[in-house]
Amino acid sequence: MSKRKVGKFGEDIAVKYLADKGFKIIERNYTHSHGEVDIIAEDGETLVFVEVKYRRNLEYGYPEESITKGKIKLVRRTAEAYLYENEIWDKPVRFDVVAILEFKKGKPEIKHFRNAF
Repeated sequence: MSKRKVGKFGEDIAVKYLADKGFKIIERNYTHSHGEVDIIAEDGETLVFVEVKYRRNLEYGYPEESITKGKIKLVRRTAEAYLYENEIWDKPVRFDVVAILEFKKGKPEIKHFRNAF
């Protein structure tokens, strides 16, 4: 499976997880010159920018361990661009991470980190 397909597969799992938790999915794969935000959703009145990390094994560590300071900076800048483009000035904003670890057989392990950064 290509890297893009693997990423989409992980994002599909995250979207279902968030929707089941009552989140309203606004947009997926929002891109701007600064970078990309995997999922933009609403959790009640709060606009949530979600970074999804998916792994099939622990060869390179847990999924959430792959989020670098540089990635955080890119997500924040991209979120700022989204807010500016959509003229959102007074809505609470949060940055979450959904980390998914899926072994060959069985249900994926999903960790949801609210206010991750």
